[in-house]
Parts: sequence; C-alpha cells; structure tokens
Amino acid sequence: MQVKLLRALQEGEVDPVGAKRPVKVDVRIISATNRDLAELTHEGSFREDLYYRLNVFPIFVPPLRQRREDIAALTRHFIARFAAEENKPVSGLTPEAAELLENYDWPGNVRQLENTVFRAVVLCDGMMLDVCDFPQIAAAMGVNPAPRRQVIAPAKASEGGYAPQAFGQAAMPSPYALSAIDAAGHMRKLEEVESEIIRLAISRYDGHMSEVARRLGIGRSTLYRKLKELGLEETDAGDESLKAAG
Repeated sequence: MQVKLLRALQEGEVDPVGAKRPVKVDVRIISATNRDLAELTHEGSFREDLYYRLNVFPIFVPPLRQRREDIAALTRHFIARFAAEENKPVSGLTPEAAELLENYDWPGNVRQLENTVFRAVVLCDGMMLDVCDFPQIAAAMGVNPAPRRQVIAPAKASEGGYAPQAFGQAAMPSPYALSAIDAAGHMRKLEEVESEIIRLAISRYDGHMSEVARRLGIGRSTLYRKLKELGLEETDAGDESLKAAG
C-alpha cells in the first residue's frame, strides 16, 4: 500500500483494478496520524521516501490535555449540536461539570470529548449537564458525584387545575446507562465497555448500522470488524434488523 500511495504522489498515476495501463490523477493529500512517523521511519516500518512526500507542510496539533482552554468552547459546541439533533432541552453545563471536564486528561482527545458529551446529552433529562451526567469521567477523576435533584413541574389534571407531584423525585434508571466500574469496584476492561457501547448503540438506533457507525464516529467496515473481534457478529449482526442498509 505504501508503494502504491508513493507512486500516486510521485508520478500522479494509479493502476485501476483490471486496467491495462495507468491512469493519471490530480489530487492533493491531507493526511493525519497519531503515530510518530519519524520514529516509524527510523525503525523501518514506514517508507522514508513516502514520509518525506507526505511531510511537505506539517501541522502539529497538540493533544487536548495541552490546550485545556479549548475544552469549554468545544463542549458548548457539542452540547448545542447534539441538543438540536436529539431534540433535547440541554443548554449548558454547571460550573462543577465544566471544571471536571477541564481537569480530565482526555487520552482520546476531541473524539472522546465529543462522544462523552453526546452520551450526556442523550441521557440528561434536565437543562444543564452536571457532574453526575459524566459518570465515567467522574470515576476516573476519583469524584463521587451527588445525584441530580429532579424538580418535577406539576402536571395538569384532566378536569383542570394541577395534580400534585413530588419534588426531588429520583429519575428512573436509563436503559442506556453504562458503568465503568465492575461489581467488585474495579475498572472494567476496555473490551467489555466497548462491547456494551456497541450493543447500546445498536439498540438505540434499531440496528441501522450506518447510523450506529456515524454516532460512534467510525466507518461501517470498522464497526463490522469490531463486531467480529468482540464476538458480537453472530448475535447482533445476524439479526434481520442489522442486515438493513442503515
């Protein structure tokens, strides 16, 4: 693959499958990676000539933990976007939640922040995201979030007036809730959590795999590969609803 990509960049031509002669192409390449290509080149696992062809105008984007001032703006953007897409009343987050997110290291960078905010918006029933809406982040930070106080507006009675409702009523457990902690109080394995997230997404979007892949931020081919790797292929992908073209 590296040889073919180098030829496309160097000579401006590719060999289509079944073609008798090369085809000229006029493309501009923007590539991104989270690997150290210079180190990979030194180790011999990445072609040096391809590295220098790609490394014409490098742009280094620091990890999110090194630009924490961007976290608040990114979070507001994701909240507004997902609230509109999911028709949720969420409009912001509390100062405690903002501090929690800004102090987290975000090993998955912006993609992890995006998915975290999406989950919080989908499961939140209030207007403001609080620390309890980010249980995985709180657990990783050693924070024990207080449960949200649900203030329920009184409902209209059928004959006019209002029927009394209890304030401080606990919210019903969400079918989409995930836990990062096992029964023994230890962190769960990433493979277990990933498997549960994929199952949750499949259930949430009724087996429409294109939508599942889009919401998880991965391609369909990657999704199907993960289904196979996690042993979900026969139980989930075999269902008729998952055979639909999303």
